Parts: sequence; structure tokens; C-alpha cells
Amino acid sequence: MTTATGHPYIVCTEEILHGAPIVSGTRTPVRAIAELWKFGIAPEEIIGRLPHLTLAQVFDALSYYQEHREAIDEDIRRNRVPAEKIHPRLQ
Repeated sequence: MTTATGHPYIVCTEEILHGAPIVSGTRTPVRAIAELWKFGIAPEEIIGRLPHLTLAQVFDALSYYQEHREAIDEDIRRNRVPAEKIHPRLQ
């Protein structure tokens, strides 16, 4: 079941990423866009890294993030890959 969010490009679909907010028509979670932006990547550059998205979708995801920052930041923390799994010598 898909749930509207009040943002034209953002939905929650229980069958995709356990209902985490995603860009409609994709499997791209808002958290991925927010994390890139938090790393200092401009929205115009984000569409270069995620070329299946439009600039409007990226801005809508960032707007959604601003309105739900605490929940999205928690989603980012929950889904972060530990450094030791990326590179074993970082333990």
C-alpha cells in the first residue's frame, strides 16, 4: 500500500524499504538524498550522481527531510554501514 506524504514526489510504500519515504516511482529513499546533501553535495550535483531523478524530485526530498529531520536522521543512523564492514582495518 502506498501512502501520500503531502509532498508531490515523496511516498511511503510498505513493500519498498519497509515503508521508508522514497521518491515516487523509484526505490530511492529520502535518506540517500539527505545524506548526500549533508555531505555538502549540491542538489544540482545530486542529480549527476542519481541521474534517474529530476531536480524537482531532489528539492522535494530535501523539503521532506527538513520537515522530518529527526526521523530521517534516525533512518540514516539505522542504515549506516559500520566502518569496519567497509574496511576491516578501520576497527
